[in-house]
Parts: sequence; structure tokens; C-alpha cells
Amino acid sequence: MTILERHDTGAVAHLTMNAPERLNALSDEMIAALQDQFDALSEDRSIRAVVLSGAGKAFCAGHDLKQMTAGRQAEDGGKAYFADLFGRCAALMLSIRSLPQPVIARVHGIATAAGCQLVATCDLAVAADTTRFGVNGVNIGLFCSTPMVALSRNIPRKQAFEMLTTGGFIPADRAESLGLINRAVPSDQLDAATAELAETIASKLGAAVKIGKQAFYHQLELPLEQAYAYTGDTMVQNMMYRDTEEGIAAFIEKRDPNWRQ
Repeated sequence: MTILERHDTGAVAHLTMNAPERLNALSDEMIAALQDQFDALSEDRSIRAVVLSGAGKAFCAGHDLKQMTAGRQAEDGGKAYFADLFGRCAALMLSIRSLPQPVIARVHGIATAAGCQLVATCDLAVAADTTRFGVNGVNIGLFCSTPMVALSRNIPRKQAFEMLTTGGFIPADRAESLGLINRAVPSDQLDAATAELAETIASKLGAAVKIGKQAFYHQLELPLEQAYAYTGDTMVQNMMYRDTEEGIAAFIEKRDPNWRQ
């Protein structure tokens, strides 16, 4: 069985975490497989959007606790293993952020701990309305400090802190209202709603979306004046694209653009 499956539909790549018996936990093997795929996708100009989902009854239940328990058996109590594990996980999350293509999480069942971090890290998320989200590590004595990074950049700080300190779940409608996901839909509409979003993005000029995704995250970290200067330069670069010139001409001439990228 392949731990991570990929199939492409036109310009959309579909990645499915395929370890349902472990609720698609971010095991060492899963992290490596995801990293390999995102590294490959970063160089794949034929793909304009990515959908990430989980097989079975859950999206992702976070880190593999059995592997973490085994790692603790080392002479140093697992310190080196844990440092390496959380470093690899952080690198994966940063790869998603730096990927040229938008990544959409297709979420169902539960998304907990590092699984919730994965949802928060993806650029967009569509969830079944029965999905529950949590950063539950505190319930077993392990504060979700690394998931906190993505979560606290998605939702208001008091709500994030409540989730982190209580270990409680929030339902999909609450996740939508807080901004953790874009929309919650009935389970039987999840595939269609996710596909519609992915195909809409994939229909746009890939080079424009790439430069826009990079600019979106970078400007958030800048003071207002610097953000305007940076994004102004970005728009100048974008205007130099031949395909942008074609897109503007097509709009004026009321026809479909003939993009080369």
C-alpha cells in the first residue's frame, strides 16, 4: 500500500494521505512522502493547484504517538529524535507555504494536533460540516507548540489560546466563522466543493498566482508603508509578463485569453 497517493486531474494534483488505520498520522514515513511530493510539485509547471486529503474516516490525527514513544527509548531519552522530528515537520509546513501553487485541504472526520496544523498551513481549506478540529496535545501533557504557530496565524489569539489550553474540539461551522477553513459543506458535497475551488484557481494564469501567493504571505509580515512598496514592485513585475498583457487585451476585446503558461 502506498502511504501517499497522487493523481492529477488536468492542472490539479490530488494528494491523498493513505494510512487510514493510523488516521493518517504524520509518521516519519508520511512526512517524508509529503515532503517528496511537495518538492516535486514545486518544479511542476503543469500543476496550478493542489488538493490534500486523507483516506478513511479522518483527515489527519497529528503525529504518530507510537513512533514518538519508540523514539523515547534512545539513550538521550529521545531528545535528538524529537528535535529531528519537529524540524522535519516544520520544514514540511514551510514547503507548503513556499509552494508556487495554492494548496487546498479537503478535510473530513477529525483534524487534530499536527493535523490541525496541516489544515492551518494550507492556503485554503474546505471541510465536511461534520468535521471536528482540535489541538489536543495538552490532554496528554504535550502542549501543541508547533501547531500553535500555524493556528495562531489563522484565527484570533484568544480563540487559539482557548483551543490550545483546553484541548477541546471545535465543529466545522465554528472553524469557518473563525477563519480556519474557507467553508463547511455537507459531506456529500465535499468533493464537488473542493474540486470547484481547485479548478477555479487552476484556470487562472499560473505565473500570476505564483507571484501573488508569495507576495500575499510576505506583505503580511511588513509594516503598512513597506507592504505597499513591496506589492507595488510585485505588480510591476507582474505587468511585464507577456501573458498578463494578453489577459488584459482579451478582457478589453471580450474574448478568452490565449495564455502560454
